[in-house]
Amino acid sequence: MPATALLERTAPLYSRVRSVIPPIEWPVFAEDIDAILALKRRRNAVILAHNYQTPEIFHCVADITGDSLALAREAMTVDAEVIVLAGVHFMAETAKLLNPGKTVLIPDAAAGCSLAESITAADVRLMRARHPGVPVVTYVNSSAEVKAESDICCTSANAKRVVESLGVPEVIMLPDEYLAQNVAAQTKVKIIAWAGHCEVHERFTPAEVRALRTDHPGVTILAHPECPPEVVAEADFTGSTADMSAYVGREKPARVVLLTECSMADNVSVGHPDVDFVRPCNLCPHMKRITLPKIRHALETMTQVVTIDPALASRARAAVERMLAV
Repeated sequence: MPATALLERTAPLYSRVRSVIPPIEWPVFAEDIDAILALKRRRNAVILAHNYQTPEIFHCVADITGDSLALAREAMTVDAEVIVLAGVHFMAETAKLLNPGKTVLIPDAAAGCSLAESITAADVRLMRARHPGVPVVTYVNSSAEVKAESDICCTSANAKRVVESLGVPEVIMLPDEYLAQNVAAQTKVKIIAWAGHCEVHERFTPAEVRALRTDHPGVTILAHPECPPEVVAEADFTGSTADMSAYVGREKPARVVLLTECSMADNVSVGHPDVDFVRPCNLCPHMKRITLPKIRHALETMTQVVTIDPALASRARAAVERMLAV
């Protein structure tokens, strides 16, 4: 397609992201975006994109966007033969668990997660042996094998609600230690934690938060609950990525910092041009493995198919469905 015609076709999409993508970069993205939109129609496919995906993916090719909980919920309602998960591997596994009859693709199978890799199924069995009878609540940032060893899953958005829904005095909560500690501060349920951390959120420090307040007077600071508790204590609000986005839309802070992955601020800022986003972020190298060319290639070749052993999938699916019921 001639370059002029291509740019005309994709101009409405660029209008969505012109505040975060310079004009000189758009022609590089436009060809892949146009091809992906055509491939989606041809393959009867939908793209689910996490909030940490870059704006050209999040705003220009994705059909469904959100945090882990939103993607898990929406994955159950998808009316398509193919799901492309623009996110990390555990998210693609969750989509497959909830859609066993559909083809689920991940554009880069190496898009992992430090949290998911911090624990194994054997570790969960060991925790159960050390704490007999104590239910296991597992963060969705985990492999299908780990989910299969769990009683129920949770996300950062619903963790407290899930923990308290069990009606027990104590739970094992895996694998994020900081999320577990932050939930423990909000509930009377005793929480036994695992020492897993997110490599994005664990790097934020209280000193950094205080410096932001000094350098940007009046700034509102939002922190993800995967941040260390001492960082959460310094913030004005703590919540999942969906909660952060909702806060910005509801409260309209004049100036705001999102203590989470880099692309989150870009994606939220598109809908809130009057809010000044200060951007001291940490990059997730795993999320950034997902690119437009890789999404295009996955749809062209129908490769990087996510598969899960049926017996294991049945047990893992039950833990996710219990969460969704809560």
